[in-house]
Amino acid sequence: MRFLSVLAAGLFFAPAMARACDLALLLTVDVSGSIDAKEYSVQMDGLAAALRDGIVVEALIDQRASVSLMQWTGEGRQHVSVPWTEVASAEQAEALAIAVEEMPRQWSQYSTAIGDALLASAELIETAPNCKRKVVDVSGDGISNEGPLVEYGRKRLAGQGVTVNAVVIETDDTDLTGYFWENVITGPGAFVVTAAGFEEYPLRIRQKLIREVAKQVAEGPEMGRPLSDRM
Repeated sequence: MRFLSVLAAGLFFAPAMARACDLALLLTVDVSGSIDAKEYSVQMDGLAAALRDGIVVEALIDQRASVSLMQWTGEGRQHVSVPWTEVASAEQAEALAIAVEEMPRQWSQYSTAIGDALLASAELIETAPNCKRKVVDVSGDGISNEGPLVEYGRKRLAGQGVTVNAVVIETDDTDLTGYFWENVITGPGAFVVTAAGFEEYPLRIRQKLIREVAKQVAEGPEMGRPLSDRM
């Protein structure tokens, strides 16, 4: 009996086993010359607000997610503004949101090199913690007009088993949504969310993050409806 008592006490006071990371999420933000200072602020404030959303915070904590943020623009211009950061508590989630909110812009006058940004993402995602699922979140307001073919970066990420999703900001009659569907996203269940202008970006990035990080516990007719109808 004494042995059982000691064993039970040991089990009770033993530290909980460290939970594995379920999600590594790399947020990549377009800071090319087509985005002015006000539009940049709208992006970052919207992203910070989305990271404070209760559903997003709960999902990140539940999955013990690790999140990083990279700014990108022209060829050879990618900057890791937030290194891999564990989100295992509300305090860590808020610290991440503050870091995004206060993040200084690295560039403002260069072109749009999506292919190079994806290749840089492939390198950065390799340094992430050993998480079960790895996702790259690409935002952008234009097609690639510089650097390596987008296909190169897309194929490399696909080969790594990484899912690439996107939020596009439509500002003219270019079918940017179609371009990202055909050239950028990859992986099972990959998707594109469209913002009709920068004013709509905060709403769409929130919807996108919820869809990316929240675990889907059931499949059914609801999952087939447009995301905007379910929020």
